[in-house]
Amino acid sequence: MNTYLVLTIISDDKPGVVETLSQTVADHQGNWMESRLTHLAGKFAGILRVNIDQAQKASLEQALAALSAQGIQVVVTEGEGEAAQANSETTQVIRFSLMGSDRQGIVKEIAQAFSSHKINVDELDTHCSSMPWSGEPMFTAQGLLSVPASVDIDELSEQLDEIADELGVDFELEAVSAEA
Repeated sequence: MNTYLVLTIISDDKPGVVETLSQTVADHQGNWMESRLTHLAGKFAGILRVNIDQAQKASLEQALAALSAQGIQVVVTEGEGEAAQANSETTQVIRFSLMGSDRQGIVKEIAQAFSSHKINVDELDTHCSSMPWSGEPMFTAQGLLSVPASVDIDELSEQLDEIADELGVDFELEAVSAEA
């Protein structure tokens, strides 16, 4: 019987981290299913999902723990299979984007609005950079949301527009087609 493991990884950013992780998973007959990996502030961090036979699980976990000697910290959590990930309530997928002057609390305000409507954040990418002409700090965020069918999108959009006005940012929602 197969099981899913979710691995959270952090190490110093250096060549070979992904190779070491992938080799360790392969050595235990695991299948690297999906991942999100990135470089942040001199660190390499990520999360990945591995499919592995239950009989190999303990040995893989031991091998991943041993990677700490190489400076690679791995936290292993049991995940859910594809069928268990399906939401019982019908949802629609909405893409969002936000851009504006950077300031403290932007993510908190938007996250509170999502949470108040029982909206799940499926993906979130944020970035700080400089505005092209002024050099002022600019914050961007984009992602995907699972919005319950019971949520009135017009009402949600109005609430987010009010928050965007207060924060001085532009916020857009866009329905994702079923083919995307």
